[in-house]
Parts: sequence; structure tokens; C-alpha cells
Amino acid sequence: MSVKIFIPCDMAALSVGADAVAKAVEREIQERRLDAVVVRNGSRGMFWLEPLLEVETPKGRVAYGPMTPDAVPSLFEAGLLDGKQHALCLGLTEEIPYLKNQERLTFARCGIVDPLSLSDYISRDGYKGLQNALKMSAEKIVEEVTNSGLRGRGGAGFPTGIKWNTVLKAQGSQKYIVCNADEGDSGTFADRMIMEGDPFVLIEGMTIAGFAVGATQGYIYCRSEYPHAVKTLRRAISIAYENGYLGDNAAGSGKTFDLEVRMGAGAYICGEETSLLESLEGRRGQIRPKPPLPAIEGLFGKPTVVNNVISLATVPIILDKGADHYKNFGMGRSRGTLTIQLAGNIKYGGLVEKAFGLTLRQAIYDFGGGTATGKNLRAVQVGGPLGAYFPEKLLDTPLDYEAFAAKKGLVGHGGVVVFDETVNLAKQARFAMEFCAEESCGKCTPCRIGSTRGVETIDRIIKNEDRTKNLEVLNDLCEVMLDGSLCALGGLTPYPVLSAVEHFPEDFHGTTA
Repeated sequence: MSVKIFIPCDMAALSVGADAVAKAVEREIQERRLDAVVVRNGSRGMFWLEPLLEVETPKGRVAYGPMTPDAVPSLFEAGLLDGKQHALCLGLTEEIPYLKNQERLTFARCGIVDPLSLSDYISRDGYKGLQNALKMSAEKIVEEVTNSGLRGRGGAGFPTGIKWNTVLKAQGSQKYIVCNADEGDSGTFADRMIMEGDPFVLIEGMTIAGFAVGATQGYIYCRSEYPHAVKTLRRAISIAYENGYLGDNAAGSGKTFDLEVRMGAGAYICGEETSLLESLEGRRGQIRPKPPLPAIEGLFGKPTVVNNVISLATVPIILDKGADHYKNFGMGRSRGTLTIQLAGNIKYGGLVEKAFGLTLRQAIYDFGGGTATGKNLRAVQVGGPLGAYFPEKLLDTPLDYEAFAAKKGLVGHGGVVVFDETVNLAKQARFAMEFCAEESCGKCTPCRIGSTRGVETIDRIIKNEDRTKNLEVLNDLCEVMLDGSLCALGGLTPYPVLSAVEHFPEDFHGTTA
């Protein structure tokens, strides 16, 4: 049997030369007439080690990295196919502490399988969840998801089972499953990693959702900035159709479930579910007032489940292992695991999947290794561009929806962006308002006008123009945006602004005394 050499096709790995490494490896195999084959897998999420090369040995996969094409010949000379020592050898992949200390449920296969190999997927428990779902009633599937405690991983943390149950009970001649893959938050990449590294788990999760609520059509709305993800998803969907897992008799169920990918056009606002639906229907991405909720009148006015990639990709393991298995991870009302994405000024950036309850400090230091510059950490933003800025004194806050809400923060999609002592939080607060003004759909006045006035007000504060008065104006603006905006863009923009003012007041003192 040919020795397998794994090199990621994930976009993060490609950006640092994975294709060139793969070509160099294939050239060595050919020239040396070796019985080996290159498999393009997803990323393990240890981005500082990319491109990461792994070789399959009797003891397990042995890792080498970060690789360069120039290092490839010496790797073979050292005995790569036997997992021998080399300057770039990292030992057994599964024993690397960053990976070993995680609890990978949603990402159990990512970085291990060939993303487009259905046999790989099935050999590692793929489609077990769907097979179990086929033996259950729609109500029982929804009950299992509800009992697991799974909450939306897109930001709001709304219980997935409640949303599904609403769609199940809603009356409609047609129902839809829509996957929100418009991953636009700063410092987030978990959705992309799943779509590029384990696309069948998303397909399986959406199929289960369709059977659970009586939907026969699904759409994956993916951001245009993810061309590799779109290409991989479309090919995986074709393979699923060819093998009977989608279509008129999906998985031999006698039920129909069709699936296709649609690309967005680069609007951050389309990460909000009603704007996404407007865009999916071919209109400009603008907020819809609620009610009615999408679960009652969603896509084309029909009952619609709108879930994030990670939410849907987690469903198969719940149906495979059971609700009790999943909810045994986590704390409080935050059950299961969170996909933490470490970015910004961080030594070891990448993806960490851990049970809810890990503290922010543990994530940043135990996994991330602290700042990349080695300077003191000053601020951390969790939850994307609308997340609060936490100072060092709040780093012991557990990564938990309610714990973060108590500190006026949000977990969101799990993105963690680290800043060292050189950051200016007044500029970051200004950026939050500027971002909102740029990305606002214009539907509501508090967001459209409030963010523009916010930029102007912060500029005056920084210039020391009537600082006390303008801080009061800024606070009033934030209050109006919080209470009056139609969606989370305007409603959450005050989080980073107010947290910056509260925790880092010295940065708003301007250039004069």
C-alpha cells in the first residue's frame, strides 16, 4: 500500500506556499520512484506551522513544518516515508500540545480526511448521524437537537432546537434550510475551515435539518471572498448527489433534499439573517423588520431555518453520539464546544475547539502563547468588529454566552483578536463607528446616521474639543443605536465603543491637556 503524505489545500496553507510544497513532494516521489501518494487534506488549524506536512506511519501521522519547497529533498533523504527525524520534524501530530489539549467534536475530521473523499468521510463516522435520523420521527430529531443544548454559533447564541421546532410546526407548502456562510467577522475562519476541510459534515447536517422540519431545499450562502470554499462545496455536493445522499431519494429515505451554493457580493450586512434572505432572493441586502421571523416567513415568504455553518456541522455528531454526549461538554446554558479562533497580535494563531468554560486567559496564553511581539497584552476583542474590548483584568472571564453578557461583551462566532500595549483604543473605537457607517444597509436612521455622527464625535474627543460634552454626546448616540437599530450591526456597534471608553479612558484624552 502506498505511503500517504498529507499537505493541506486549506486557503491559509495555500497562502504560505502549500501548492509549491506539494509539487516539490510529488517531484521527489517521481524522481526517486517511491511508492507514495500526496493527499490534500484540510488544515489542522495550527497556522504558524503551515504548510504542515504529515506522513502516515504505523505509529500514527508524523508532522513536519512549517515546510518550504527547498526543504523537501532533505526530508526524503532523512527518511520521510518512515517518519524519521529532521530539523522540521514535530513528532506525532496528535501529540502536539496545541492539538492534543483540545476537544474536537465539530472538527473531528478536519485536517485528517481528504475533503472530497466520501469514503474517507464515511470511514470516520460520516453519515452515521443521518442514518440514525432516518430511524426517527421529525419531532424526535428536533427533540434530540433541543436536548443537546446546541445554540447558534453565528453570534446570537439562540437555541437551535427552538428555531427548528418553530419551522417544523409552521404551515407552508415549501420550507427551506439556509446555511449562513457569510463569515465576515474579523479574526474568524472556522466556517471556511469546515467548508474547505470537511464539507460533507455540513451537507449531512443540512440534510438532517431538512428531514427534521420538512424542508426539501437547502442553500449555502457563502461570501464571495471564499472562492476555494465555494469550489470545494460545489464538488462535494456533486459527489453527494452521485452517491445518492442528495436528491429525490436522499440517503434512501424516500424523501427529497436538494442543495446548492449561492455566493454573496461582499456586504457585511448579509451576515444578518434577514439581509441574507433578501440577497438570496436577488434583491439588495437590507434588513427586514421582525416580526415576522424567518422561521415563519423566511425565504420567498416560506418557513425557513437559518443557521450558521458551525451550528449545522455540529448536528451530525449530536445525532450520532446523542444529546447527552454533547451536552456533557460546556458550562451553564452554554453546552458543547466553542470553536475559538485566535488572531491578531498572537504568537500561535489558529483554531482551538474546547468545551465552553475555558477562560479568555487560558485561550490566549495556554494555546496562543501570548502576543507575537512579546510585549504586554493590553486589549482583546471577542466576537468580531462588534465585540467589546476587554482589558487584562477581564481575561479570567469564561468563554460562555452569559458570562460575557454579564461583562457587556459577546462571544459571537468565537473570534479572539489580541492587541499589545501599542494599540490606541480611541482609534479602535473610531474604527468601529466608521465600519458601521461603511457597512450599514441604510434601512434605519440610528445605524445610518448614528454611526456617521459617532465618527465625527470621536474625532472631536481625540482633538480635545469640549471633551466632557462630546463624551456625553457619544454616550447618547450609543444609547440610541443600542435601543433603536433594526439589527445587530447598529445595535452592537456601541459595544466596542463604550468598552473602549470605559476601560481605556486615557486614550481619549487627545493631544492637549
